[in-house]
Amino acid sequence: MSDAITGADHVADAAARLEQIRAEAPRIHCITNLAANVFTANVLLALGAVPSLTLAREEVADFVSGSRALLVNLGTLDGERRQAIPVAIAAARQAGRPWILDPVFANRSPGRLEMAAALCGQGPAAIRANGAEVAALAQALRLGEGGARELALAARACVAMTGKRDQVCAGERKAEISNGHELMDKVTAMGCALGAVLAAFCAVESDPFAAAVQALTVFAVAGDVAGEQAKGPGSFVPAFLDALYAIDQETLKKRALIA
Repeated sequence: MSDAITGADHVADAAARLEQIRAEAPRIHCITNLAANVFTANVLLALGAVPSLTLAREEVADFVSGSRALLVNLGTLDGERRQAIPVAIAAARQAGRPWILDPVFANRSPGRLEMAAALCGQGPAAIRANGAEVAALAQALRLGEGGARELALAARACVAMTGKRDQVCAGERKAEISNGHELMDKVTAMGCALGAVLAAFCAVESDPFAAAVQALTVFAVAGDVAGEQAKGPGSFVPAFLDALYAIDQETLKKRALIA
């Protein structure tokens, strides 16, 4: 993290951009996986954004060009999505909309990894991935043992690498968010929904690095709050949606752990 920016600065910015999302209700177009559609849409609505999810090749460009940001999630990489993704990205780039790459399970399939690596060269504003996915992309891009920083430099994008501690890298800038709850790992599509939240913050914040820190902070703090109320994964989901809906500047100031 730059010496000029403190954790308190990031928290204040996160609160301001969150209020902007709630005021403007930006529409975020999501190409995501089958397991994530409903939860992703509900998370965006709780945040204050508006989701759209069409995959139809004949209309996806219109949906993307009329949105404020695009999420491309590779979790269900079927024929329909393979056709829709390049059309959607081209529309986003032509319209000047930021787009987010979530290379889900790129480390599990050579074909998926090849596509994810190619998409890194298509101008994503940010890449949201876990450590295994980052390592696989680094290898595919011939970055050796590179991590999030090396991938960010190669893709000329912000990299938000999620794990026990979330890391955000862009050029020489870096930040670490230590919030979150263990129940977040017990809910399908939690990481996929985070990609959509990152897209929503990119819709109102021109700096992808700042947007990633803001998005991951809000998301993880909501997880903290929900985890204190939930009895298990089943009750965690509604508690998380409620926490995200209610989160405010005071909660972020009290809880956010950013270094």
